[in-house]
Amino acid sequence: MSDDIKRTVLITGSVRGIGEAAAIAFAEKGYNVAVNCRNKARLAAAEKVAERCRKFGVEAECFAADVSLYEECSTMVDAVVKRFGTVDVLVNNAGIYVLDMLSSASPDDFRRMVAVNQESVFYMMKLCSKYMMKNKFGRIINITSSAGLYGAMGLFSYSAAKGAVAAMTRSAAKELASRKITVNAIAPGMVRTDMSAEYTDEQKKMFLRNVGMHRFAEPEEIAAAAVFLASEKAAYITGEILEINGSLAR
Repeated sequence: MSDDIKRTVLITGSVRGIGEAAAIAFAEKGYNVAVNCRNKARLAAAEKVAERCRKFGVEAECFAADVSLYEECSTMVDAVVKRFGTVDVLVNNAGIYVLDMLSSASPDDFRRMVAVNQESVFYMMKLCSKYMMKNKFGRIINITSSAGLYGAMGLFSYSAAKGAVAAMTRSAAKELASRKITVNAIAPGMVRTDMSAEYTDEQKKMFLRNVGMHRFAEPEEIAAAAVFLASEKAAYITGEILEINGSLAR
């Protein structure tokens, strides 16, 4: 199938940051967009993203769902399919972080990192791939992290959860390849988002000392990679982890 066929993309956590940039980038390419926010209190912010998408002449709809909960994921996917007919592209972007170390990590924080950053990816891949298999077409793009590939000081629980996303990506790719569904992941380094803005100036300087380009990535740079992985030009790429980190020292 060619890229000019109207497709639908569902992006989790698409109210801000990488998710918002991805929603706009996919809309610009002619995709209908399902914008996800965590709860109804954020629907107004989600609607602003959807309205920006509609300016490109596509359809966009907002769906509130806490993707750490399977029941809410299931309800959302059903609603997206009812609205758009199917889900062609899934971008698993929703994520949170906590600063912790092995010695100080709390069981509650660890479980929360796993629920939001890892289990949500499992839920959404499982639910959306059902429709993709039926249509014999699909693109799944998971957002992991450099921390998930190499570990990071002070991000023990986050690194653990994001590392699992990389493993799930490779396993799902093998399982779904024969169904014409590709599964890839993007592993950003530090990205200029509201999340990274919470770091202190000293923490930012410490991180940038290890980045060859001496700057943070822009959300749009990550979004552009997601659009490429969803395109026909990437039809033979699956099971890959694309690192976008400005030459991060490991």
